Amino acid sequence: MPQGKPSVVPDDGLTTRQRRNRALIIVHTGVGKGKSTAAFGLALRAWNQNWPVGVFQFVKSAKWRVGEERALRVLGDSGEGGTVAWHKMGEGWSWVQRDIESSEEAAKEGWEQVKRDLTAETYRLYVLDEFAYPMQWGWIDTDEVVSVLRDRPGTQHVVITGRNAPEKLVEVADLVTDMSKVKHPMDAGQKGQKGIEW
Repeated sequence: MPQGKPSVVPDDGLTTRQRRNRALIIVHTGVGKGKSTAAFGLALRAWNQNWPVGVFQFVKSAKWRVGEERALRVLGDSGEGGTVAWHKMGEGWSWVQRDIESSEEAAKEGWEQVKRDLTAETYRLYVLDEFAYPMQWGWIDTDEVVSVLRDRPGTQHVVITGRNAPEKLVEVADLVTDMSKVKHPMDAGQKGQKGIEW
């Protein structure tokens, strides 16, 4: 894409402006670090464009203090830029969960809320953080997700994060980034730390 020009211009009957402003489905997947961080970077850009932003965290616990949440809430409440709504449905990572059924129900209700908001066109950008996991675990039907996202009204952008994004989601997405790991401090026995992981 030299000078920001696409290498292909489809014969789809759309003007350059119409094609440029088409709503996107974005997927950040892979085993590398940075999937959620990249999605929150998009949320910052959306906030700066005065877009309403909805963040839906599907796996991270409501008890966890996430740095991006605090920053985006402060920005959303600042009166500058767009609004930011933050929704947490998770009980924590799957290997420390005590009540899988409760976590599954929370994820399902979270997806129902996302569907209601998409129908109402509540946000311009949706960050569905760690949403690949509920689909991978069979809690949320991937075919339904693909159908809902493909048929959503308006100009609502959706970014989904999480390892092992289902192939059907990858196929329908407009932008997919697979974050690979070259090296990580945990490989040398170092646990996550403040300011880096949260």
